[in-house]
Amino acid sequence: MTSNGHPPRYDRRAASRVLAGVARPGLGLTPAAPPARRMEYTCTPVRFEPGSHLTLSQRLYLERFMRPCRAEQVTSATHRIAWTDSDGVPNTGHFHAGGLGPIVPIAMREAVLGLWHSIEADAALARRIAGLSERERAVLEGTTTDHEPAEIFRVGIEACGRALAQHALLARWTPYRTPAEFAAGMRDSGIYSAVATRWFWELQASSYRRGMIAVTLATQPDGTVRYSAETVATLRAMKDMTIEDAHRTMRRATHVEGLTVEEAIARYHEELDLISRQYALLPPGTRPACLAAMPHQLDGAHYSLLPVVVDKFTELFTAVVGRLSIAEVPADTGSDSIELAAADQLFFVPDMTCKHCVRTITGVLESMDIAVHEIDLISKRVTAEFRSPRNRHRAFEALRDSGYNPTVELPTPATTETAV
Repeated sequence: MTSNGHPPRYDRRAASRVLAGVARPGLGLTPAAPPARRMEYTCTPVRFEPGSHLTLSQRLYLERFMRPCRAEQVTSATHRIAWTDSDGVPNTGHFHAGGLGPIVPIAMREAVLGLWHSIEADAALARRIAGLSERERAVLEGTTTDHEPAEIFRVGIEACGRALAQHALLARWTPYRTPAEFAAGMRDSGIYSAVATRWFWELQASSYRRGMIAVTLATQPDGTVRYSAETVATLRAMKDMTIEDAHRTMRRATHVEGLTVEEAIARYHEELDLISRQYALLPPGTRPACLAAMPHQLDGAHYSLLPVVVDKFTELFTAVVGRLSIAEVPADTGSDSIELAAADQLFFVPDMTCKHCVRTITGVLESMDIAVHEIDLISKRVTAEFRSPRNRHRAFEALRDSGYNPTVELPTPATTETAV
């Protein structure tokens, strides 16, 4: 039962309509013009395995979760960067040396923050969310990962930013030569819609964290870009395999072992995490559709949430990148050799972006018998009970193998606003 007494109800179209109804009068995506800003970052080359264009983490993820994708279909970043955003939160990102450079992930993050803050400041949106019925909340709880509309919108904006920065690894194979041109080209080419319909959530999030993308872009006569036919086929095959794996686990649990759906989800938590659970509950033969991409008729007019978010994100990203200057600074290479006191339990995970990340990080630590006391998604801060410096080091290595990049200290914000 939900907190309001209604049982959760899995219904993707109904959940999409609830979100569209809340957003349709206005989603608060009207951030103020960004200030001129200077930001500093550190940069390290990505370390590939000998004789390969992939890192160990990338190869392991490819082999385990991206069947039937082949290594030659994957493009990797060449560099990883770290910086502190204007909210004082540490971040990591990737770029390709032959592309548009580190300004794309940094400006992307600032655009995401601007849209987040505009949603938080929208009192009318908050009132509409508060006025949702118990039945509508039950649909969101039964269908979505994050349940609360504001949180769902926040994660959706983050996913939009991820798509831009991840596809920028391929910018050198497109006609777009500046970050602003690339952002407009992504929008005009319908790439965000392709991500929403072709990809599945964990593939995008996990491959983004690892600085890799399994996509080839083909330039069209009108100057836009599209996924190649091979890319579409491979993404579909990966998605179908994920759905079938989820259905197979659910069939075994419910038909062979006689469990209820709730019991199956509880017993096979690792196989049916929050992402695969949504696929396992789909009727056979049904393809999952992104909630933001579903069209609706509201107040007699056609409405789809995804284009609204994409347009606002592109507009703000273009404004940010035009007023942002960045500078590389030396990395603090001495920190890796410092032994931390066992009582020092605080660290940060810059690439923790959603509640699925929270559950994954918690699962990794708890599997090592490390108690997790607090995880704050907004500040990306984690407090856990490490037994020793060596235990902490091993936990960090396990998190890196899972696609995350923990850091010990919150860097001093390296950002200044400059006068116009």
